[in-house]
Amino acid sequence: MRWIAALAVLAWFAIGGIGGPLVGRLSEVASNDNANFLPPSAESTTVSKAVEKMTDTQTLPYLVVVARASGLTPQDRTAIASYVSGIPSLPLADPTKTVGDLLQNDPEAAVPSADGQAVLIPVALVADRAEDVIGGDTALYAVATALRDSAAKSLAPSGLTVHVTGAGGFFADFVTAFSGIDGILLLVALGVVFLILLIVYRSPILPLAVLVSAVFGLSLAALVVFPLAQNGAISLSGQSQGILSILVVGAATDYALLLVARYKEELHDHDSTWSAMKVAWRAAAPPIGASAATVVLGLLCLRLSELGSTKGLGPVGALGIIGALVAALTFLPAVLLLIGRRIFWPQIPRIDHVHREDAIGRSGIWGRVAGLIGSHPRRTWVATFVALAACAAFLPTLQARGVGQSDLFLAKVDSVTGQELLAKHFPAGSGAPVQVLAPQGKADAVLDVLKRGGGLSEPQVGLTPGQPPKVVDGNVVVQATLKASADSLEAEQTISSLRTSLDAVGPEVLVGGSTATNLDVRLASERDLKVIIPTILAVIFVVLVLLLRSIVAPLLLVAANVLSFAATMGVAAIAFNHIFDFPGSDPSTPLYGFVFLVALGIDYSIFLMTRVREESRVRGTRPGVLVGLAVTGGVITSAGVVLASTFSALAVLPILFLVQIAFIVAFGVLLDTLVVRSLLVPAVSYDLGDRIWWPLGLPYAARHRAKQHGDDRATATLMSNGEPSVEPSVEPSVEPSVEPTGATVAAPGGATDERR
Repeated sequence: MRWIAALAVLAWFAIGGIGGPLVGRLSEVASNDNANFLPPSAESTTVSKAVEKMTDTQTLPYLVVVARASGLTPQDRTAIASYVSGIPSLPLADPTKTVGDLLQNDPEAAVPSADGQAVLIPVALVADRAEDVIGGDTALYAVATALRDSAAKSLAPSGLTVHVTGAGGFFADFVTAFSGIDGILLLVALGVVFLILLIVYRSPILPLAVLVSAVFGLSLAALVVFPLAQNGAISLSGQSQGILSILVVGAATDYALLLVARYKEELHDHDSTWSAMKVAWRAAAPPIGASAATVVLGLLCLRLSELGSTKGLGPVGALGIIGALVAALTFLPAVLLLIGRRIFWPQIPRIDHVHREDAIGRSGIWGRVAGLIGSHPRRTWVATFVALAACAAFLPTLQARGVGQSDLFLAKVDSVTGQELLAKHFPAGSGAPVQVLAPQGKADAVLDVLKRGGGLSEPQVGLTPGQPPKVVDGNVVVQATLKASADSLEAEQTISSLRTSLDAVGPEVLVGGSTATNLDVRLASERDLKVIIPTILAVIFVVLVLLLRSIVAPLLLVAANVLSFAATMGVAAIAFNHIFDFPGSDPSTPLYGFVFLVALGIDYSIFLMTRVREESRVRGTRPGVLVGLAVTGGVITSAGVVLASTFSALAVLPILFLVQIAFIVAFGVLLDTLVVRSLLVPAVSYDLGDRIWWPLGLPYAARHRAKQHGDDRATATLMSNGEPSVEPSVEPSVEPSVEPTGATVAAPGGATDERR
């Protein structure tokens, strides 16, 4: 058996050696372009494909904005002209390449603003070259860096203000923001988890084994995710890449906490570590497996999404959870067995036969919590429910209608500052025109609508001014410039109104462009919220029914977690709107929050209720609830703190969406762990008693055996001080119940009803 454990460890080191480097390379196969994630049925997708046919090459525009508040001087214009002419020859990290090798054509003369204070320099990168790797960076990032560095050397010293914005500038800043995913994010998460595990285990060795298990789980996931994303089988975005790391580390640590806690418990009764692990593994594997299955199935429901980014997160996250599960149930047990009891040093568990009943009798805070629930179950769950409902009442105030592209960054970046400068001196929508696809015969009618419509300027037929429009499949493109910033909500409202107006021209007239793409992303996100949430709830309910063999208990757990989610989002609305003063939230934020909070939050209820069912088979339901809560309280709370802290690491990335997800999941997990799982669920379960297992109930043989051997198997009752203690059970004609006075009450007559 020792050789088997050693081989398992060696196999995992091989997996880590191969998959570990792939974790750092996931950014190579990630894409963050909204257009790539839209469904084929979206209007903007259809227009984009038509425009591709009308142009020889697709381009990704950079907009270099140069300004002087006092007005540009002749010397400034000479310097700017020299800068523009030198753009094609700007060097890149690869000495054999220059910026001009990646452009569709050399930049033309700068476009002056009407106020004479600024000029605009469009630079068109060939879109197909954007992902080329140059000196370790993508071509998209390398060109933006070259433009900014050159401007800083040649223009900025004279007092000119220079910024690089446009789609190319924004994507380059996203690359910078997401650059911390591969290293900083993972290191922060692992560091936080290590500190928490040191406090939980008070051992320097065991936390390292748990963290290595989490890293190997991530390596296994990367072994599968990388080739799938590379071959286009799944869509991987920067945000799903970051979430994968956090998800695996958090889940693997949670599973490890549950397994190690049960293993340490069994070491008090078994001389052989192998025997102790056998018992612990068999007891912990079912709830851990059920927990992982719930999360995996919940994540796979994201495949129903219309957005490629959300759809891609489903299998990516599911593969991550599977990697965490396999590592926690194979690598970690092998390490625990090879090192033996010494892994718990300096607090090495000895054979002292400290049974659960004795441990409960000496328990501190969780014994008192169980005592509170046993004394006042209904009062406890009613008060908890009211408090959660009060928080949930603020949910409708959450502003999740979307935010402008400039608001996606929490730190000031060059592209955002450049967009603000662009809007000050030029039409804010410059560089991102509205594109309307229409039959050639209806082009004039479309042009009239664009001229009459508010929020638009400079309408024209064709992609290039002064040239006849190109006709493809009988269609032409009519363009116009937005007066509002192309990434603003005001611009999206203009697109919505324009689509309504063009319906009168013909249903085949479609509106596209970058603003229309952003609008279609928001509409798809709102649709996903209505479809995916009910599906996830149905899947989780079925898993819980199969696990707990009951209908009432799963209904309770699902309802409790939905209430917990609603309360969390209500608190998030208060925090986002009034404390952090965020400009709003992405429409997909509630969906992501729901997936993580409900799919992951149900874990703790599963860990609790599987133990409650186990204890109830030999004690009765109400004592089983108290014992299950007292025994699992510490380890489940530790798991919740670990997961909340792990997701908090997402806040190190200056991306609004990830910071909001970090807050929602961290707060929601703590709320679920400390309130819902600790008070609401056990209090309602205690109040319902045996009805919690309806319709099948507990197995008759187990209940009968518990009554026949009541003197041998202690039943938890309440002492007058409110702590669970251990007393022999009375043989009643109905199942004993724990009264607030601490007495175990039998039915009138006290006789045993053998017919039961």
